[in-house]
Amino acid sequence: MEGTPNPYRELPSPELCHNIDLEWISKVRVNTHAVLKRAQHVQAQKIPKKQWQAAWLLKAVTCIDLTTLAGDDTPSNVHRLCLKAIQPVRHDLLRAVDMHDKGITTAAVCVYPSRVADAVKSLREANSSLAVASVATGFPAGQTPLETRLQEVRVAVADGATEIDIVINRMLALTGQWEAMYEEIRQFRAACGDAHMKTILAIGELGTFTNVYKASLVAMMAGSDFIKTSTGKESVNATYPVAIVMARAIRDYFLCSGHKVGFKPAGGIRTAQESLVWLALIKEELGKDWLCPTLFRLGASSLLADIERQIYHHVTGQYAAYHELPMA
Repeated sequence: MEGTPNPYRELPSPELCHNIDLEWISKVRVNTHAVLKRAQHVQAQKIPKKQWQAAWLLKAVTCIDLTTLAGDDTPSNVHRLCLKAIQPVRHDLLRAVDMHDKGITTAAVCVYPSRVADAVKSLREANSSLAVASVATGFPAGQTPLETRLQEVRVAVADGATEIDIVINRMLALTGQWEAMYEEIRQFRAACGDAHMKTILAIGELGTFTNVYKASLVAMMAGSDFIKTSTGKESVNATYPVAIVMARAIRDYFLCSGHKVGFKPAGGIRTAQESLVWLALIKEELGKDWLCPTLFRLGASSLLADIERQIYHHVTGQYAAYHELPMA
């Protein structure tokens, strides 16, 4: 796959990997046919069954950023979200598979900046150290003035967010202004302070796989802890071909710098079976080291409910009615 990583092609020096390397970026070309063929292979693989499926589904639960990003979010539904994140699967179901004492929670809760304080309060009252993530920087469009976007990050961090999901300025990517995009993300990185920064590429609005790959490189060079596919608000969100392009960029950057950057698909991931495909893709493309919440997240709001239904089926042999499982 031209323009995507393999261990046999010459990579930039490690010093350049931590700064913007415009020469590397300019040379990137992505072979679309190869990407689509690889994505078909990933989707065609058999998924695990029975107890192995249950184990992988519980792994997926621990990687979820349980999310609510709605206009009608209130302190009460953020509180409910937090309680679900702390106990994502019914205790009796976990006991049935001998996982009740393993401390299974989601990886984080993700909310708008104005709801961060509500989430922090709910988790503190529940004596939980679960991470609170906040979208910021003019989410989802990123079309507000730069100082406004920076202030939004600072406010979310001040309110207790330990992870910030920023959005890039797609105009800069579409017009090839990679250095300007790098400088913006560097400013967001500084505003985040000690908080982890996930950079949303909004891949549905970048036009080509080559732009996705270039944006991934720039985001990592600028200090992103994660790169994330989508806001969930675009018409095209997390797809397997785009994930392969982004994963190859992560792998290339790791080969160059020795630094591991995380990956977060988000938007449209709703079924337990989809979560298994995502885990398989990450294991094959990036290796077992990435199969943990510190390097892999699933951005989702409705996925957890389907995973819990599948675990219920594994334990009881029946599918739960919707009223039998707590709402996420």
